[in-house]
Amino acid sequence: MNSPFADLAATRLEAHFGDRVMRCFTDRPADVWALFERAAATRPQAEALVDDQERFTWDALARRADEVAAGFAQAGVRPGDRVGLLVGNRAAFVTSLAGLLRLGAIAVPMGTRLQTPEIAYILAHCGAVGLVHDADLTERLPAQADVPTLINRWIDPPRHAGLESLPARPPGGAEDTAVILYTSGTTGRPKGAMLTHLNLVHSALHFRHAMALGPQDRSLLCVPASHVTGLVAITLSMWDAGGCTVLMPEFKAAAMVALAERERITHTIMVPAMYALVLMQPAFAQADLSAWRIGGYGGSPMPESTIAALAARLPGLGLINAYGATETTSPATLLPAAQAASRPDSVGYALPCAEIRVMDEHGCEVAPGETGELWIRGPMVVPGYWDNPEATRASFCGGFWRSGDIGSIDADGFVKVFDRVKDMLNRGGYKVFSAEVENVLAACPGVLESAIIGKPCPVLGERVHAFVNLSDPALDAARLRAFCAERLADYKVPESFTLGTEPLPRNANGKLLKRVMREQLLAAAQAGGTA
Repeated sequence: MNSPFADLAATRLEAHFGDRVMRCFTDRPADVWALFERAAATRPQAEALVDDQERFTWDALARRADEVAAGFAQAGVRPGDRVGLLVGNRAAFVTSLAGLLRLGAIAVPMGTRLQTPEIAYILAHCGAVGLVHDADLTERLPAQADVPTLINRWIDPPRHAGLESLPARPPGGAEDTAVILYTSGTTGRPKGAMLTHLNLVHSALHFRHAMALGPQDRSLLCVPASHVTGLVAITLSMWDAGGCTVLMPEFKAAAMVALAERERITHTIMVPAMYALVLMQPAFAQADLSAWRIGGYGGSPMPESTIAALAARLPGLGLINAYGATETTSPATLLPAAQAASRPDSVGYALPCAEIRVMDEHGCEVAPGETGELWIRGPMVVPGYWDNPEATRASFCGGFWRSGDIGSIDADGFVKVFDRVKDMLNRGGYKVFSAEVENVLAACPGVLESAIIGKPCPVLGERVHAFVNLSDPALDAARLRAFCAERLADYKVPESFTLGTEPLPRNANGKLLKRVMREQLLAAAQAGGTA
């Protein structure tokens, strides 16, 4: 294998989380708070955080973090306590996070699109003692009876200027939980992934080393701060680099272009559909985006047409594909920008401390190039799920997290992700990877996004159905089918379509809700119509 990441920094084998032995960075901060402290100490007057209301230098942000930590402590929050963050992309999210980490408490970020029953479940399940929430979400909060442990609720994080009462930060360990992120819960109840200091530090270091991040970088946070990408890939990576995080309350393509120009953004991470929307903006052609040098993406393949259009407009922008999950604390692989155009079918190479194996259904490793489930091990892989030993036993084996993704690794070390195990279609004995068909559709002019669903069939088991969000409403099923037929085997070509100009349904973390689309398809079939 010829990974360009192999020699980025010194590593060694270490034992963690009981019996896990994994490769770790030799030189690393002790915990997440050390990332913050180092940036504040070395760059006190440099800009650290910007939102649409406030601007903070690192020195000012450190003072605010201390005041918030003191406020939490005065309210009775103790080290190890859980505090929910139902906060959007504003400074209060970052100051709350920093204050909790300073205190040694555990932050529990939640997506602001969650509804009352979902919020109640998460807060009750983790035993949260407090909740910081946006003012406009007050009516969505659960009743006290549904979360009896929840003593405090704050619209903004509590602050106390009397720092003499701020307790010393308790001695903690790298394996202590710093953040609990609840998975999307596309099936059943969400699970609380325990992101430890070891996990978070290694992911921040992976991003810094692989993307060459430094104090000059200004990262635009336009995905949810509560998602692992916003939290780790942007916020904590900027803490580690000593750079600046610029918060965008809600992604709007035209506003994103203006903000990126005004703030001289150098770095961001978005999903491919967001890049496509940016390209459609008239202002994009004239905006001075010369500072923008890194465009990370993930979640789905980047259409080759999008890569080409961005390269033509912004030749200095390096597109870097990233693959990971909540359970891997963000990245497990990265595809270097130099290979974005030549290897658009790959998510790149395993990062220095990541070990990835492709396993068959019997738990045996397959040969290079063959497909199977991706199993991932390393110091960025969480030890398990909060108060859920059954789910932990089901998802982890020998220190590996069983991703549920079908993929392969070729002889050169390139990792490919074809589909979720549960999303692979079986059409008359032929396997159809939905991601492969979606990638072809994404390359069709006029297509913004698509989702491939198995349509029940009494003869073949499943037939291929496509939900498509169009930017060109004139596109019809026949033209889409013909486009696919020129590029795919006949059994992979969608046989039926649901076409529209509205975004496809996604959960709070931005993942396509294929379960919802399957239900729509089934309901339409039972009604004798189309979805």
